[in-house]
Amino acid sequence: MNGKHSHLCSITIALVALCAGLVQAQQPSPTAEPSSSGSISGRVVTDSGQPLSNATVFFRSANSFTMARTILTDADGNFELKGLDVSLYTVSAAVPTYVFPPRDPDAQPVYYRIGDTVNLQLTKGGVITGTVVNASGDPVIGLAVRALLIRDGNGKPTHGAVFAGERSTDDRGIYRIYGLAPGTYLVQAGGNRNQYQQGLYDLDAPTFSPSSSRDTAAEFAVRSGEETTADIRYRGEPGRTVSGTVKVRTGNTNGVNVTLTAVGDGMFPTATAFQIPLGKGFAFYGVADGEYYVVAQEVLPSDNRTAPNLALSESKRITVKGADVTGLELVTNPLANINGKIILESSKLPDCQNKRRPSFQETVINLIRNPKSDENESPSLYMRLFASSTFPDKDGVFVLRNLRPGQYTYAPKFFARYWYVQAISLGSSGTARPTTARVDSARHWTTIKGGDAITGLAITLAEGAASIRGRLQLAEGAQPPPNLKVFLVPAEREKAEDSLRFFVSDVAADGTFSLFNLPPGQYFVGAQTVGEKDPQTNDKLRLPDASEVRTRIRKTAEAGKVNVELKPCQNLNDYRLPLSP
Repeated sequence: MNGKHSHLCSITIALVALCAGLVQAQQPSPTAEPSSSGSISGRVVTDSGQPLSNATVFFRSANSFTMARTILTDADGNFELKGLDVSLYTVSAAVPTYVFPPRDPDAQPVYYRIGDTVNLQLTKGGVITGTVVNASGDPVIGLAVRALLIRDGNGKPTHGAVFAGERSTDDRGIYRIYGLAPGTYLVQAGGNRNQYQQGLYDLDAPTFSPSSSRDTAAEFAVRSGEETTADIRYRGEPGRTVSGTVKVRTGNTNGVNVTLTAVGDGMFPTATAFQIPLGKGFAFYGVADGEYYVVAQEVLPSDNRTAPNLALSESKRITVKGADVTGLELVTNPLANINGKIILESSKLPDCQNKRRPSFQETVINLIRNPKSDENESPSLYMRLFASSTFPDKDGVFVLRNLRPGQYTYAPKFFARYWYVQAISLGSSGTARPTTARVDSARHWTTIKGGDAITGLAITLAEGAASIRGRLQLAEGAQPPPNLKVFLVPAEREKAEDSLRFFVSDVAADGTFSLFNLPPGQYFVGAQTVGEKDPQTNDKLRLPDASEVRTRIRKTAEAGKVNVELKPCQNLNDYRLPLSP
C-alpha cells in the first residue's frame, strides 16, 4: 500500500469509528444469556413515530475494524440482521435528509448485543442555502461552502467547530447544504481543508458569512425541516501557508498525518496535511490569520489487527499574522499502553448459584482522561478515537493503546445482572490479585508519560450484585421536580470513601428509577436536585476529582435517614422512595 492510500485508509477508519461513536440510539433493552450467534432487530422511525422504509441500518462489531454489515428496513421501518456472533455492536441508520437527534459529545457509545431490540429515531434535517458574490456583486462560481456546527440542538457547545457539510456554488453563485442536524452554525466559504484536495479558491483565506473573519462571523440557527439563508460577500483575500517537516521513526512506510487546529476549536481540525514516506515535508494553504495548534501523528509498524500503534508529536502552538509560517519541525514519540486483566470472583451463596457470568466478548473497558490534562494542548481527533476504549480477549486480557501523557481513570461496562465492580487496582508486579501494595485506581488517577508500557492493571468483578427498581412517592398527578436524580451511597463508615459504591439514576416523568450492579451492603438512598456542573452519571460521580462532591451527596443522603440493606443477588422491585422536602 503506498503512502497516499495508507493515509486515506487511516482517515476512513477514523471517520467510520467516529460516526459509530457519535450516531447512536437509545440504551439497549436487557436480554437473556446469548447463544453463540443470533440477531439484532428493531425499527427506524421519525421523531413523530412514523416508520422510515428503505433506511440503511449499519451493524459494526465494537472490537473489529472490519466493514459494517448493513440491512434495509421494510415498509414498516422494521429490520432484523441474523447470523451475528456474540459481541458488542454499534447500530446506526441513514436516510437521505434525515439526521439523529443531538447527543452528548462526551457520552460513551451505546452498545447492543444479540437478542436486543433497537429503536432508532431520526429527525428531518435542516438546510442552509444562500448566494455568494464578490466585491463587485458578481456570482462566485465553483466555490466550496462549508457548514460548521458550534452548538447542538440543545444549545450545548460542541468540541469546536464541527464540519457538518459542504457544497459548491453553481453558475448563479448559489449553494445549498441539506441534511443538517438542528443546531447553531457558522458558514465558511473558501479556504483549504485538505492538502490533496485543492480547488480554485483554496489559496484564499476563508470568508465567513456575511463577509468577515471567524472572530466576527454570524451564527445561523438551523431547525428540523426548515431552511435558513446565509448569503456571503466573498472577500477573496490571500491566505497564508504553514509548512514544515516531521522527523519520523526509523522504518516508517506509512507517512505522517498532520493536523492544524484553531485554538479554542477543541479536537476537530481546521485542516489536514500529509507528509508522504520519505517526503520532504507538509504544507497547509489558505490559512487565515489566527492562533493554531499543529500536531503530527505517525502510524507505527505493528502486528496488532484491531488498532494501530501510534506516535504523536507535542502540540506546537503557532501564530499566523500577515505572513507565512515556515520551517516548523515536529518530532513524533510513541504513545503509552496499559496492559490489564479482568478477574472474576464467584459467589458460593445459594441465592447466587446458576447466574449468568460476564462474557468477555460483551465487555468494554472505557478510559476517561482527566480534562485538566488538556488545558495546555489541543486534543487530537484521532486520539479520541483510538484511546477511548478497548475490549478484552477470551481470557479477559486487554490493552489500552495509544495514550497521550496525562491522567486517566477506568469505567468498565459489562452485561451480567448479578455482578459488580469490586475493585480496580494497579501494581508494578504484574500480578492480577489485589494486594495491600497495589494502588486503588478507582480513587486515584493513573498518571502516564510518553512511551510508558504499564502492566498489572486488575479489574475485579464479583458475583452477588443486587438491583433496585423503584418509584418516588409523589402526590397524585404530580411530576418529579426538574433535574432530580436518585443517589445510592454507602452507609458503612469503612465504605464511605469507596467510589465504586456510589450510584446515580435518572428519574423518569412518572417518578420511576432503577439501579443495577450494586454491591451487597448498607446504603443511604435519596432524591437530590443537581446543578449543571454536578455529576449526573456513575462515571462522572466516581471520578477521582469528585471526592468532595461525593462527600456532599453522601451527607445529604445521610441526613434524609432513608436506609436500605441489599443482600447478595437480591432484586428489590417496586421500592417506594419518599421525596424529601
